[in-house]
Amino acid sequence: MKKQIFAVCDTEAEYAKNFMEYLNRKQNLTFEVQAFTGVKSLLDFAEQNRIEILLIAESAVCREVRELDVGKLIVLTEGVKSPELSDYAGVYKYQSSAQIVREVMACYGEEKAVMPVQSPVLKKSTQILGVYSPVGRCLKTSFALTLGQIAAREKPVLYLNLEEYSGFEELFGKSFTGTLSDLLYFVRQGDQNLTVRLNSMVETAGQLDFVPPVQSPMDIRGTPWQDWVCLIQEIVLHSSYEVLILDIGNGIDEVFQLLDLCKRIYMPVCSDGLSECKITQFENLLRVLDYPQVLAKTVRMKLPFYESISGNGAYVEQLPWSKLGEYVKELIRKENI
Repeated sequence: MKKQIFAVCDTEAEYAKNFMEYLNRKQNLTFEVQAFTGVKSLLDFAEQNRIEILLIAESAVCREVRELDVGKLIVLTEGVKSPELSDYAGVYKYQSSAQIVREVMACYGEEKAVMPVQSPVLKKSTQILGVYSPVGRCLKTSFALTLGQIAAREKPVLYLNLEEYSGFEELFGKSFTGTLSDLLYFVRQGDQNLTVRLNSMVETAGQLDFVPPVQSPMDIRGTPWQDWVCLIQEIVLHSSYEVLILDIGNGIDEVFQLLDLCKRIYMPVCSDGLSECKITQFENLLRVLDYPQVLAKTVRMKLPFYESISGNGAYVEQLPWSKLGEYVKELIRKENI
């Protein structure tokens, strides 16, 4: 199935080129990207192809552009938008490409609140990998972030943290405007455009995409099993991600059912006696509740210790280059992730 077209038009050729290169690296976008440095070439293209999103510099907006049949026209502004363009959404030009994409997708998602039923994205099948442990302080999230960053060097990967307390704002030294709480709200509302909503929230760590985690544990505890399934199905069917990493905490109802959705479950453990007792209790409960397949898919692992931590995302960026990173590279090679 042919992708919808995301066109960018800016007479500043270097800007258009750099922005298109960024978009093409963003393997999660389900759009075909086209860049133009002049209005004429844009108009010629639009005669033969329908443009779904047109992001165009304010200086390039003319009568012919306004008359184009596009799904959503968004103006790339250099400051305050001129009054004659007040009917169009605007995005500030001189900010990070990642932030521009988030704002464009947010504008598009608001406009396209109800869309036709989407066809599945043509891609390789999506691997769902779970990272879970009944034991605390075992480097579970550090492992999941390392796995995601290294795997993302070869294929599009999305990381979702499903813990009650992630500490991500402190870890990355920034606030997030859109979080998993917002995405779960759209799930509950039956939003037909969840993939676009997701793309409006995605942040990156290295080449790894992630949706910022919830800010309140109630958003984890209060989400029914059916909503998790709906969200995961949407990512599998309608996003371009080939790997979905679920960093699973204990606040989720039906956690065993969630684990059962995973192709593989990585379970960091500790070697002390109390930790072994907790692991044994967990495994016995799986047998009692008749989840032998979850046990079969679970890989126990004792991870190399890594304690260095610093703010502003530096800790996360350092993970692939640590001893933990070396451990994960070998795991990816063996598991063919």
